[in-house]
Amino acid sequence: MNQLPSIPKLAIWHAVYTRGRHEKKVYTQLLDKGIEAYCPTRMVMRQWSDRKKKVEEVLFRSYVFVKVNPQEFLPVLETPGVTRFVYYLGKPAVITQEEIDTIKRFLEETTDYSISFQKNDEVMITEGALAGHTGIIEQLGKNRLRIRIQQLGISLLAEVHRNKVEKK
Repeated sequence: MNQLPSIPKLAIWHAVYTRGRHEKKVYTQLLDKGIEAYCPTRMVMRQWSDRKKKVEEVLFRSYVFVKVNPQEFLPVLETPGVTRFVYYLGKPAVITQEEIDTIKRFLEETTDYSISFQKNDEVMITEGALAGHTGIIEQLGKNRLRIRIQQLGISLLAEVHRNKVEKK
């Protein structure tokens, strides 16, 4: 019986859960294994009782993105600090290249934002890196709001100027 050669599946982006505060370490270990990974971070000012310091903060706590094919799942799972792949409808959740690019643009283009909306409002971002994305406001702060962007399946903390967001 003739068997066709197996065609390797293309690598696609997935999200993995990590142990708390292990995102950067997992990211480094995955790169050391030759696995393409992405751990978005941003610089924030932190206040201690005696000083202020600019620190690098992970954007999505307990998440790291990996670009792998199914044959590479086991090496990812064997990485210390990785707990499991994120699943959606019984299959490993797929993150599109467009969503990864959107996160990268967001981090490059955003600095200070402010907004005045209500919790649970559905909003659409009209300008900037996340233009065209819609989400639900989960939490409002003095200068920030937490929006759950459904396309990403995770909460993204975004500080957005009022004139760059509109209610749906």
